[in-house]
Amino acid sequence: MKEKEEYPVLFVGAGPGDPELVTVAGKKALEMADLVIYAGSLVSLEMLKWCQPKVRLVDSSGLVLEEVMEYMTTAWAKGERVVRLHTGDPSLYGAIREQIGRLMEEEIPWKVIPGVTAAFSAAAGLGLEYTLPEACQTLIFTRASGRIPVPEAEDLAALADHGASLAIYLSASLTEKVSVDLAGAYGKDAPLALVYRSSWPDQKVVWSTPGTLKRDMAGHGLKRQVLILAGPGVEAVAKGLSGERSKLYDGAFAHGFRPAKTGGGS
Repeated sequence: MKEKEEYPVLFVGAGPGDPELVTVAGKKALEMADLVIYAGSLVSLEMLKWCQPKVRLVDSSGLVLEEVMEYMTTAWAKGERVVRLHTGDPSLYGAIREQIGRLMEEEIPWKVIPGVTAAFSAAAGLGLEYTLPEACQTLIFTRASGRIPVPEAEDLAALADHGASLAIYLSASLTEKVSVDLAGAYGKDAPLALVYRSSWPDQKVVWSTPGTLKRDMAGHGLKRQVLILAGPGVEAVAKGLSGERSKLYDGAFAHGFRPAKTGGGS
């Protein structure tokens, strides 16, 4: 078995699409890799140009877990530097736990390099703040229950009832359920932001409501890779609202790095 100083298998977050949103650590990992196993259906091929000419590139979109692990373990046993390139951040819908489990069984070292998830690149593009003072301090990442079920306690309707900011992944084909669940919590006319392929050159943003979601998705030809955003922060952007002022830069609010300033102000 390899010594501990040998290179670990690296799980790298590719970010939402734009190669410039990959971390510096992620870019360095690709530049040094001998084998890159990448999610071909979701990862921008532009970032693979950073790899060395000798690198072996394997598209995992047509593989099952056992095949992915065979590539990883065989390459590592040869002393090669292995990168598993996931879309977004590996910790969110990345199925990395089952891969890490197999590596641990083989006593193969591993490391995760985080990435930017689509909810954050979408927010950046919209100028959206998920956590608004006095209005919302919680952001929920979730998906609607479909072919892949979610735990009963995490049903979309139950989560939406919190009234928090909501980023719904992997649910573009479940618009009827999403419409009903969101309408019950936010109202049928509440603004929704539908972000298609966030940060990619062909990114599209469609404004919708729970009452028109299915029609709007179909009308714009959106069938997959759509992030559905809801909640107070989305409403603030849609209606041009500034909301309550944060205490962070309120002159009347003292904290450990700044005393209160008489008269308030910024």
